[in-house]
Amino acid sequence: METKRLKRLPVGIQTFSNIIEDDMLYIDKTEYIWNMIHLSKYIFLSRPRRFGKSLLVSTLQAYFEGRKDLFKGLFIETVEKEWTEYPVLRLSMASGKHMEKDQLERYLGNRLAEYEGKFGITHPTTDNNDRFTALIQAAYQKTGKKVVILIDEYDAPLLDVVHEETMLPVLRNVMRNFYSPLKDCDPYLQFVFLTGITKFSQLSIFSELNNLKNISMRPDYAGVCGITKEEMLTAMTDYIDDFAEAQQTTREGAIAGLRQQYDGYHFTWPSPDIFNPFSLLNAFQDRDYTNYWFSSGTPTYLIEMLRKFDVVPSAISQMQVLASDFDAPTENMASITPLLYQSGYVTIKDYDRASRLYTLDIPNNEIRVGLMESLLPNYVERRTEAGNTTIAKMYLALCREDIDEMCSLLQAYLLTVPYCNNANSEGHYQQLFYVIFSLFGRYVEVEARTVTGRVDVVMKTAKALYLFELKLNMSAEAAMQQIDVKNYAAKFALSGLPIVKVGINFDPKRRTLSDWKVIESS
Repeated sequence: METKRLKRLPVGIQTFSNIIEDDMLYIDKTEYIWNMIHLSKYIFLSRPRRFGKSLLVSTLQAYFEGRKDLFKGLFIETVEKEWTEYPVLRLSMASGKHMEKDQLERYLGNRLAEYEGKFGITHPTTDNNDRFTALIQAAYQKTGKKVVILIDEYDAPLLDVVHEETMLPVLRNVMRNFYSPLKDCDPYLQFVFLTGITKFSQLSIFSELNNLKNISMRPDYAGVCGITKEEMLTAMTDYIDDFAEAQQTTREGAIAGLRQQYDGYHFTWPSPDIFNPFSLLNAFQDRDYTNYWFSSGTPTYLIEMLRKFDVVPSAISQMQVLASDFDAPTENMASITPLLYQSGYVTIKDYDRASRLYTLDIPNNEIRVGLMESLLPNYVERRTEAGNTTIAKMYLALCREDIDEMCSLLQAYLLTVPYCNNANSEGHYQQLFYVIFSLFGRYVEVEARTVTGRVDVVMKTAKALYLFELKLNMSAEAAMQQIDVKNYAAKFALSGLPIVKVGINFDPKRRTLSDWKVIESS
């Protein structure tokens, strides 16, 4: 049987012209572009990193440069008749990270210098906002056409200092000063598009630019970045078959696995299911499941902010909040929720129209595992090669439903690694179990409410539902008695799964399990 030739996947390619000219796979997003340029003159879009924002900016650049040849067969070719060429200033702030004030000023000046020679500016002024204004006016005067401004990752210089009370306002003022010409130069501008990860308030960054249209949560732009399930099933159908063959599974099995690993994003409600494009393209290229997006870089600012707000791992799931609590300016945050949402670590899973409450949760297995691996050092300070092997063996024991062996392995593991200073509470061990079971991809809940009390940890596998009661410096028998006396199992009797009771006692001096008891409920 002849093997169908698949187009090369644009893994890591963010330049639209390269993708088209090299005949790589392109998911047509030009209908969104057409709608955007007819919606407003000033557009802002927030999406997580590596979600296709830079490619979208590059596509806009090619369109406004009038490069009709690149759009053959795409939606926008069917509706655009004029193909006017505009002067385009595309400024990427992606590399403007880890900088002091003077470094950032020089970096911004260098971005302007890339265009000043092109439009005849040989002796620019000193201040960057004046230079930006002069550049826009020069581009307009030289071409006779209004100017298109495309700013990619506008917030990159601020992200790594978002948790710093001293540096954030300093760098924020630099960026506000730089962006200030966008309002005063309105007569010379055709279109302005800004992307970023986080949402800073318009007052603090885009001074008086009150006509900036934020499309981040508009349902009609839900799929502007990322790959929707429908797009995957149509434009990538042959890649699915190729992936399924490599995984030795059915097409349906491959789709289910890919959805569990990389799907689940919703940036508004209702919304199509959206896959992480970076991970999905890598998975198709390697024909394997790996945590591509998360392993490409865990932002330091996220972990720092989780610590600053003292967020326990279990609090990250099933959050019910108003839109104003998560689609909110990142500076002066009252909680970690806006940063978690805007960075892509939680996403919208449901919406109740009556109460206007959104349910936010971790999107998929890739993010859950990666996030928990990043949080595990809060409970075990140092992980060794032997420790990682032990956790893998614990996973295998759990797959066999052998909780006794899993506890034995955990006991040995905890004896070999140093603990954090706050390990003398049941809550600490609750969160440790939450992190470990989440790493294993299992449903887990802490402080599960029942009529008679709360179960410390509930964990579900395909074959059983486990109720864990944890004690500190008491006994496994005491833990088991609490499960029985409060009849915790009654709440879960209709789960359709055998219920297994697990009582565990921790020794605060040795900082590990001292004894445990496992009984299947009758």
